[in-house]
Amino acid sequence: MLRRTPRFFAATLAVAALALGACAEKTTDTPAAGGSSAAAAYPVTVGKLTLDKRPEKIVSLSASATEMLFAIGAGPQVTAVDDNSNYPPDAPKTDLSGFSPNAEAIAGKSPDLVVLSDDRNKIVEQLTTLKIPVYLTPAATTLDDSYRQITELGTLTGHADEAADVTKRMKDDIAKLVAGLPQRAEKLTYYHELGPELYTATSKTFIGSLYTMAGLENIADPADADGKNGGYPQLSQEVIVKADPDFVFLADTKCCQQSADTVKARAGWAGITAVKNNQVVALDDDVASRWGPRVVDLLRAIIDAAAKVPA
Repeated sequence: MLRRTPRFFAATLAVAALALGACAEKTTDTPAAGGSSAAAAYPVTVGKLTLDKRPEKIVSLSASATEMLFAIGAGPQVTAVDDNSNYPPDAPKTDLSGFSPNAEAIAGKSPDLVVLSDDRNKIVEQLTTLKIPVYLTPAATTLDDSYRQITELGTLTGHADEAADVTKRMKDDIAKLVAGLPQRAEKLTYYHELGPELYTATSKTFIGSLYTMAGLENIADPADADGKNGGYPQLSQEVIVKADPDFVFLADTKCCQQSADTVKARAGWAGITAVKNNQVVALDDDVASRWGPRVVDLLRAIIDAAAKVPA
């Protein structure tokens, strides 16, 4: 897995960077039952893109989009994915890059639809010149962005009904999670770590919005109050230790092997409330940096961790 940097997060999630209970219900990961593909009428149009027929050779160069495609039942139509699309495990992973896309390499897969997260290297223009349809799934800034992308992918791939089922399940699951939040006289505070260089995400980011939904207060917000860092400031050890967060959430467990032990070993960190109370939470790097259906799992992990603290 590539070592992730703040620029990576800003460009792709603009991220964000679960420790899920073994009994956690993962309904958001499975394709919806039934099928709309047989009844789908083409041509279909999403934005400026019109497809005359159902795409049968889809190339996804976005890990989040790959998860969305498989969740709505379009997996059999996906013939190639980029080198970071590692979920679901049976996704047809290749050496194609979503960060340095190569038009010739993509065209070599003979796609009838290419899904990208952004227009790097003017790849959209290059593929359009080759008459290859392109759909962009920019980094989400809100949950509505995720729902919209899932819906539009459903329309384009002939799985509109399945996409509607997925978004409905996501909304229902999130509503249930949020409804169960305890009432607290004072909000618990947290620090979300993107990397050991102490880059983090504020409440104004997609990942930050999930913590807000969970009722937590972000210690990083003052560090980027003017938004000049795009919601991804770098904090100092001194700032974090002084803020004394109730929780430290690590989204760098895979890329950078961070853990409760490595956090405790940092100078001055042993006295932080999160460390003293064993409230350093290891997240799944991938889940914490994508905006597909598994955002429900991420929110559940955050809420489950906070629920262990008495209200």
